[in-house]
Amino acid sequence: MVNRNRCEGKEPCVEVCPYDVFVIATLPTAERKNLSLIGKIKGYRHKWQQAFTPNADACQACGLCAAACPEKAITLRRA
Repeated sequence: MVNRNRCEGKEPCVEVCPYDVFVIATLPTAERKNLSLIGKIKGYRHKWQQAFTPNADACQACGLCAAACPEKAITLRRA
């Protein structure tokens, strides 16, 4: 799971994931209103780029993404 208030879209999760779970894309405008003030500031500063998991079913919970994320925005959870 990616914490939208923390993610800054810096791409280390994309780079380390051996299962191609992540992509970096623009956070849709409709989802921006749900962010905290800090999340909105971070989003604006980073051009709303964040990590998304379109291939979440491929995740093997290896934890490489969570360890690589400098914002600690990724947590693993059971499906």
